[in-house]
Amino acid sequence: MFRVYDSVVWGMAGLRFLSSGIEFTAAALMLYFGRVETAFQINALLSLIGPTILFSVTLLGLWGLAARLSFLGLASVLLGVGLIFYGVNQLR
Repeated sequence: MFRVYDSVVWGMAGLRFLSSGIEFTAAALMLYFGRVETAFQINALLSLIGPTILFSVTLLGLWGLAARLSFLGLASVLLGVGLIFYGVNQLR
């Protein structure tokens, strides 16, 4: 089906599949409980999982690219990820 031989790509995709499974389960739990308070609590737990998955997938990708990127390229990517987290934290 997929002809991907790079274990880093499989790891990144696996983490995203894990994330989507958690998100789907959370949505199903929200519908199961049917209360705004419970749905809000489930959503609060998801706010911890999302950035963790983003950070993990990004680190895994950087690990896979580390041998091919120059130091400046690697620093640029890390700065970009840092700016994403900084921008998201400014919304609070």
